Amino acid sequence: MSGDAPTPSGTEGAARARHAGYSSGRRSTRRLNHGGDRQANAALHRIVFTRLRYDPRTQAYYERRTQEGKTRREIIRCLERYAAREVFNLGRPVSRAPAL
Repeated sequence: MSGDAPTPSGTEGAARARHAGYSSGRRSTRRLNHGGDRQANAALHRIVFTRLRYDPRTQAYYERRTQEGKTRREIIRCLERYAAREVFNLGRPVSRAPAL
């Protein structure tokens, strides 16, 4: 089609195909892949809700994102991603050798 942006190629196009978007009214979101390790997902969920109850930084983050207009579900999803990164980095070995 004339006037349209060029079609993405390679991995960028493949990534966009996997994350099909949908919208309802003024809200536009992405469909999620709920596959994966159920026990790990449940553990991340518990971590997030424990932090929401006891950690002041997490509570402040929740309030800030609520003021931005995010839904509870979106905020929990973000917190679970942050927790997943932290847990992943805890399991990685630390290299003491300098990078070449």
